[in-house]
Amino acid sequence: MGSSLGLCLGKAPTSTQLFLFFTVGSDVQPGTEMEIIVEETVSVRDCLKIMLEKSGLPGDTWHLRKMDWSYEAGEPLCEEDATLKELMICSGDTLVLIEGKLPTSGFLKVPIWWYQLRVPSGHWKSHLDQMSCAASPGRVQRAPSTQGAPGNLHKEAALHYLGDVEISEDATLVDLKVQAMTLPSFSEFVVPSPSFLRAWALESRRPGRLLRAPQQQLREYKLGRRTEVCLEPLHKEESLGPKDLLLRTQLRIPGERAYSLSVDLVWDTAKGCTAASLRHRVADFYSLPVEKIEIAKYFPEKFEWLPISSWNQQISKRKKKKKQDNLQGAPYYLKDGDTIGIKNLLLEDDDDFSTIRDDIGKEKQKQLALGKKKSREALRVHDGDVSSCTDTLAQPRGPEASLSIHVGSFR
Repeated sequence: MGSSLGLCLGKAPTSTQLFLFFTVGSDVQPGTEMEIIVEETVSVRDCLKIMLEKSGLPGDTWHLRKMDWSYEAGEPLCEEDATLKELMICSGDTLVLIEGKLPTSGFLKVPIWWYQLRVPSGHWKSHLDQMSCAASPGRVQRAPSTQGAPGNLHKEAALHYLGDVEISEDATLVDLKVQAMTLPSFSEFVVPSPSFLRAWALESRRPGRLLRAPQQQLREYKLGRRTEVCLEPLHKEESLGPKDLLLRTQLRIPGERAYSLSVDLVWDTAKGCTAASLRHRVADFYSLPVEKIEIAKYFPEKFEWLPISSWNQQISKRKKKKKQDNLQGAPYYLKDGDTIGIKNLLLEDDDDFSTIRDDIGKEKQKQLALGKKKSREALRVHDGDVSSCTDTLAQPRGPEASLSIHVGSFR
């Protein structure tokens, strides 16, 4: 009672057959899947041929991937001679047809993207004009505004797909950059040498992990078969040390709920990744007194700011040892590419770091959460109706008895 049954055209699969869905391309849309019934002992290679024939796709430069829990094309099925049963493919699974041959063993097929901010990160002098008002407040020159929160920094940037690079896992990051520069679509960009390119591993279509060591092997970066890399152009050569942290800093415009364009700041954390150290680095970079600035980290997924203040040293009760604050731990989790908002207290003395775009983002999240809550409530009412129907047909339950649980002491 209460179960839903679906009526499907065709014979039902036998106990040795699999009923599978499959779709074409990495941009998977719900409802576009095709269906197929195959023997569980069929190989990945033969299954691929059957799917290509049914979908009418020409050529032999295709491979299969299994769709993951997030409805995206997951890891490729590399063992083409293995059976579907051996790879634990089950009825109801969805396979994705992806154009392109599988990379050979020991090689990576890395999609390369071009990532460029609207204003080059090397051009930051105009932002410092605003800071000169510390000496002469009447000479304030406002820096150009992005009219939004720094969390939208990546929306203020261009991300263009350049092509795929097939490269050995033993190759270095420099080798990857060199091969990327040979792609036909790269010819429209002018880059003097690979050292003028900053490499990031893409995460959710935005720069995530910074690949900083040029001579390090790709194998050591553990890129994996699904990692995509974006290249960001620089106006001067960059050599980041293992303790350097790359931050996107943006100066708040006085009297407006907006920020100037992003400026890259490299912070050496060798002597400690503390709030006091970062405040001094930012103050030196913007030529401001350290006691006249406030800084905050932006969390774009929440549209929230978290002010960074010089914490008091905490004393552990057990070890009686002073515990220094570390911005790379909770609650900041500071990492490469994070956005830091900077407020000049000489011009604006309040604790609000938010922007209009933050307000809009929070309101959208609020409406989305409200919609989900209403959907859950409607589903709960429907389930209650079904359960009440089944309760009328079910056998009457016996009387409930109390249950006591005693937990012993293990000290």
